[in-house]
Amino acid sequence: MADISARKRIWGWWFFDWASQPYNTLLLTFIFGPYFAKVVTELLTESGMSAGEAKAQAQAFWGYGLTVSGICIALLAPILGAVADSTGKRMPWIWVFSVMYVVGSFALWYTAPAQFDVTLTLIFFGIGLIGMEFATIFTNALLPSLGSKEELGKISGSGWAFGYIGGVLALAIMLLLFQAGGSGKTMAGIAPLFGLDPATGADTRIVGPLTAVWYVLAMIPFFLWVREMPDPNHEPYKVGKALRDLGKTIKGLPKHVSLLSYLTSSMFYRDALNGMYTFGGIYAFGVLEWNIMMVGIFGIVAALTGALFAWIGGKADTAFGPKPVIVVCILVLLGTAVFVVGLSRDAVFGVPVAEGSSLPDILFFVAGGLIGAAGGALQSASRTMVVRQSNPSRMTEAFGLYALSGKATTFLAPMLIAVVSDLSGNQRLGITPIAGLFLIGLILLIWVKPQGDHSKWSEQSS
Repeated sequence: MADISARKRIWGWWFFDWASQPYNTLLLTFIFGPYFAKVVTELLTESGMSAGEAKAQAQAFWGYGLTVSGICIALLAPILGAVADSTGKRMPWIWVFSVMYVVGSFALWYTAPAQFDVTLTLIFFGIGLIGMEFATIFTNALLPSLGSKEELGKISGSGWAFGYIGGVLALAIMLLLFQAGGSGKTMAGIAPLFGLDPATGADTRIVGPLTAVWYVLAMIPFFLWVREMPDPNHEPYKVGKALRDLGKTIKGLPKHVSLLSYLTSSMFYRDALNGMYTFGGIYAFGVLEWNIMMVGIFGIVAALTGALFAWIGGKADTAFGPKPVIVVCILVLLGTAVFVVGLSRDAVFGVPVAEGSSLPDILFFVAGGLIGAAGGALQSASRTMVVRQSNPSRMTEAFGLYALSGKATTFLAPMLIAVVSDLSGNQRLGITPIAGLFLIGLILLIWVKPQGDHSKWSEQSS
């Protein structure tokens, strides 16, 4: 096989972001999440529950399902990362978790309202979500081999931007060709393709197969062009040694204050960001009474700003380092979280608006743009910060720990939102924990050194 150029390797790596982004854009946030909330709300109201309580309970169910998936990811991520580092093999794992991604997302087609099963639906969704998260761990671990330390911020930021563009395109295809609005027509003014019947939710459920097929096609460049660089330090496959190495790394974390502080900080702020993404569409459906098409348009706005500012954030990362980018993004997101809680269909921060006023809708679109912009740049900068903080010889393990720090409490935001929604019976109050999580993450960044502390990794290795 002819040698693959460094440029092709980078483009191939970027295509994973392009391939995987629709799981977040189409399924988690803007199409399937609101569909889940809509169907569950209707089922609960038919059983006698009030509309407000039903919406809060649907949000709670979604949160509990994501909590279980988050716990699974948290428990397994560092172990799999440690094993991959010991064997030096990452690509086989990416294949395995890609299959989970495709199977889980495709299975969401079988969630018609007439046969809707909350538990089974959340299991389908969880399989795909776990596949996406684990595949991301192993592809992220390939980042350091794609360029010099000074280039990684730009490479990471461009990858996130490329992924967001893919998410926007997939969302546009969904809205133009499949998702019916109130008139029974798509945004293109046509009936949903393939005769999909809105009465059975088929125009929305097709989002599962669409996401699966998108991933399969978009991963072709990744598997053709991305190769693991030879590593002279490969060791035989020994699970025991991998786990001992992981234990040694975890025990040594208190000696690496900067890394420990960063992992803990990111644990909270990424969980808050995931909470925004996960519940944004459901919040718009329940509080602002948007339909799924409106939520989808909102998603395009958020994804476009995410793409632009992931790219800008990558440039800023290269110029100033990832820490200042992370701080600014958290401040923007913290303010936006407080802002969103103040919006409802009939009032803005307690000030009543005229019936039918579009002001709450306009302000929520503004909030979506801010979330997309700050979220895109934050995720990109966070990825390069891991590289700066971690032991260069244990990079997959580092991203496994990074996933653990993100997933150890990924269940926390959904759980807190679910519990507060459950107890209060109020969907707006349900998302208030997000602001607190951002604040904790911001405070913990005080102890993070912008360039990490690689001298201590050298001492530990010696």
